[in-house]
Amino acid sequence: MSGNIHFALPRNSINRRAMLQSGGGMTAMALAHLMAGKSNAAIDQALSPSPPHRQSKATSVIWIFTNGGPSQVDTWDYKPELIKRDGQELPGFDNKTGFFVDQVGPLMKSPFKWQQHGQSGTYVPEIFPNLARHVDDMAFIHSMHTETNNHSPALFQINTGMSRMGFPCVGSWVVYGLGSESSNLPAFMVMVDTLGRGLPKGHASNWSSGFLPGVYQGTALNTQGSPIDNLNPLATLQAGDQRRQLDLLAKMNANHLVSHANNAELAARMESFELAFRMQSAAPEAFDLSRESKSIHHMYGTENSRCSHVARQTLAARRLVERGVRFVQIYSGGMENERSWDGHSDIESNHRQFAGETDQPVAALLADLKNRGMLDSTLVIWGGEFGRLPVAQRSKNTNAKGRDHNPHAFTIWMAGGGVKGGFHHGATDLFGHKAEQDKVSVNDFHATILHLLGMDHTKLTFRYSGRQFRLTDVAGNVVTPILA
Repeated sequence: MSGNIHFALPRNSINRRAMLQSGGGMTAMALAHLMAGKSNAAIDQALSPSPPHRQSKATSVIWIFTNGGPSQVDTWDYKPELIKRDGQELPGFDNKTGFFVDQVGPLMKSPFKWQQHGQSGTYVPEIFPNLARHVDDMAFIHSMHTETNNHSPALFQINTGMSRMGFPCVGSWVVYGLGSESSNLPAFMVMVDTLGRGLPKGHASNWSSGFLPGVYQGTALNTQGSPIDNLNPLATLQAGDQRRQLDLLAKMNANHLVSHANNAELAARMESFELAFRMQSAAPEAFDLSRESKSIHHMYGTENSRCSHVARQTLAARRLVERGVRFVQIYSGGMENERSWDGHSDIESNHRQFAGETDQPVAALLADLKNRGMLDSTLVIWGGEFGRLPVAQRSKNTNAKGRDHNPHAFTIWMAGGGVKGGFHHGATDLFGHKAEQDKVSVNDFHATILHLLGMDHTKLTFRYSGRQFRLTDVAGNVVTPILA
């Protein structure tokens, strides 16, 4: 950003523009907005580490969000009956289940070859050769279900527990409950598609703090260039200049605050400059992947053009968690259809592509966390907003076949963080159409995440608009069988 400044400031002069940039520029302004309405003491208290309700192994989360709705019967829910009944009609099928009701075809077998892996004998399709080596660390929930077959409300529900916008997301609730282990980095960070395929539907509402204070909102990283604007101080500033400018600004604001004691926004803005200043020291180092060894880069695939973008994100996620960031969410895929896991027209090419983008980096993340002794304290989640139908979606003017949306069944897996590795919970019917055994709702899923982090979902509440709210609303049960 400093390249846009076309004048040089005398060393001892200060104006508003220079002050904003010395304090982090847009970073500081954004933080000021997030923290508006909270005093300095309240901000410090809000983000300081808080003890959980109970002792737990997990202290942080990395969620690989497979945006668009991956097909459970083509990823982790092996259904041999689909092979036997390929091309037949699905008995009793209601064609209104999907989204494109005029393109419903017969049962369609998975286009991928499956093999058993690990001591658990977990069936894995050929598109996950690297993740297949880690199935004994994963706990699979095959009986997930949700309430809507449309992306936006389904995204809101899996992220916030509600199918409409305006509610705090999981990451915000986690930071609200546990605070931050880092005073120099945001506690909740979000990474989205960096290949120009867009944001998930609903955009920032998916990582919003809703009615929780803005300090708990997710910080979305830039998709190109510096991950956060103005991370580096102005080159024109000499050593100590920035600190002296901030000290002067703090003194001026403190004097003003004496006569405006109830101006919480000013107090929050003062703290935001300080946090932005600290981020200029900590964040560049955290995002500097050149500090990692060649063997680590090779393991993640940062030089593999097929998966390099996700590889850089997962490697950065490990570095962030290592430095105390509480919650990291990585969105695989962009807006919809061929730009995400939303395989309407050609499920084979779609899932080959996105599995190819994520398989090596996510497998490397699991291996890296385990090698560093961090997997027990880091809960890794893989999953999206819903599943897909076991019947074909027949698009016009093409021989390729896709799958339509299916809210009745999808698979999510977790690894590390106190879950039981190599374990399979719940089941769908013979065709993978509907969850039938040990059904798990989104509320149950959220209750389980909080439990693994040591929090009781019924006690983590926030009073808003005259009532106590919680992530799980008035429902939710911990999925105890998957706990180690």
